[in-house]
Amino acid sequence: MTISVCLIVKNEEKVLERCLSSLKCIADEFVVVDTGSQDATKEIAERFGAKVYDLEWQDDFAAARNHAFSKCSCDYIYSADADEVIDEKNQDRFVRLKSALDPSVDIVQFLYTNQLEYNTTYNFDSELRPKLYRRLRSFVWEGEVHERVRLDPVIFDSDIEIIHKPSSLHSGRDFEIFKKVIRNKGGLDARLLDMYLRELAVSGEDKDFTDAMEYVSGALEKESDAPRIKDELYVLMRACRVAGDNEGFMKYSLRALALGDVTSETAFELGERYRLAGDMAEARMWYYNAANETEASLDHRYKDEYPLVYLKDADGDGA
Repeated sequence: MTISVCLIVKNEEKVLERCLSSLKCIADEFVVVDTGSQDATKEIAERFGAKVYDLEWQDDFAAARNHAFSKCSCDYIYSADADEVIDEKNQDRFVRLKSALDPSVDIVQFLYTNQLEYNTTYNFDSELRPKLYRRLRSFVWEGEVHERVRLDPVIFDSDIEIIHKPSSLHSGRDFEIFKKVIRNKGGLDARLLDMYLRELAVSGEDKDFTDAMEYVSGALEKESDAPRIKDELYVLMRACRVAGDNEGFMKYSLRALALGDVTSETAFELGERYRLAGDMAEARMWYYNAANETEASLDHRYKDEYPLVYLKDADGDGA
């Protein structure tokens, strides 16, 4: 089989050569879509013989990836990011995969590692991700009787590891895109809303929470998914706390407690409220609850890390 290595890039001169060098052993072509680089990104890509295309950035990663895929011509497309690298051991695995892959496979998943460095949304360091896609998918009938077309893709889970090595945090960019989608489309679908709530918990600053307050409060009133309601209530509790809205903080806290099965995020936020009010005895009770009596929903650090700072500090001075 042949493989198109496909990337969308912008100002990636610091990491692009490292990425392309690690993939040249399996690439039959490099396809690079540039969304407005002002550095040497395109020149680096051209040194690797890449087909380089310009695309005006529209704050839409899916549109950019679809455009990039449309420029590929090989049997399979490997979707890479410039801040990824594959080491020598896994390059060898990839070469063997390329020579042995059953052509009926539609998608190959790779182990995406080192996710907690410059993390924005994840609670784990490694996960399987779809990275290699058959460019043209054929449809196959199956079943000796009552036959049907197989609609689910054939997926193979490989043992190849990709190391994510970013040079900066991308959450600021992501929050601006979330806000643009809300403005232009009137809201987020369920998947994007979950990602928005998670990214707020993992990497949001105080302003990101207050910026989210109006939309999340509206989404809460229409919400039917119980776990998501708890996450929305946590976000609103923190937004109200940093905005100095004590009445709002009380309202959302009571709703969260009334639901039962309190999350670590909610318990920790109550601890923060009492710590900042100078009541460390009450604060430590909630920090203990976060660490020992609840489970994290959005970010494991609200159970495993953040409350322990204050529980270990007998004077309650914190970090």
